[in-house]
Amino acid sequence: MSTDSEQAAPGGVPYGTARSSADGAAHTVGFELSFPHPPESVWAAVATPAGLRGWLAAADAFEPGPGGAVTLRWLNGGADAGPRPTSPGRITAWSRRRLAEYTVDARGSFGFTLRGALDEEGTRVRFRNDFTGDADRLLDVLAGWHQHFELLGEELRGRPADWAAWTPSRFAALRARYADRV
Repeated sequence: MSTDSEQAAPGGVPYGTARSSADGAAHTVGFELSFPHPPESVWAAVATPAGLRGWLAAADAFEPGPGGAVTLRWLNGGADAGPRPTSPGRITAWSRRRLAEYTVDARGSFGFTLRGALDEEGTRVRFRNDFTGDADRLLDVLAGWHQHFELLGEELRGRPADWAAWTPSRFAALRARYADRV
């Protein structure tokens, strides 16, 4: 199973790609992103607790560097979502300003590789997520990351996510688009 990332979806984030094992149980999702922000700004958003909270999850534990503990508490789901699920794990790869990879329970391994010179305005980000699950989970992961990357763009513009206003409608629309593409 594969998708292409030739064009951007509404919201400006390019569609992600997906590769699945022959038995359909293991998946790799990838996104190629470009932001008109310097690498240090993008690094702060993907590799610090304050940055992650603005678009992905609260980092209740965060020990930067290989082997460091990380616990992500998901904040999306709207004001009435109840207790937020947490995913403990480890930082499995780390290269200051260039590579941050996390392996967390229930989410698999995911990481960000940044490209761009410190004196440039733009940053390219290669994202990869390896996980197991069925075809429905694959669609959920593609739509979920896509929506979070829309929020990352907003975070970089100085507008962190308003988690109380999160609704499932955007996720459902993205999931339907990925179902048509996969």
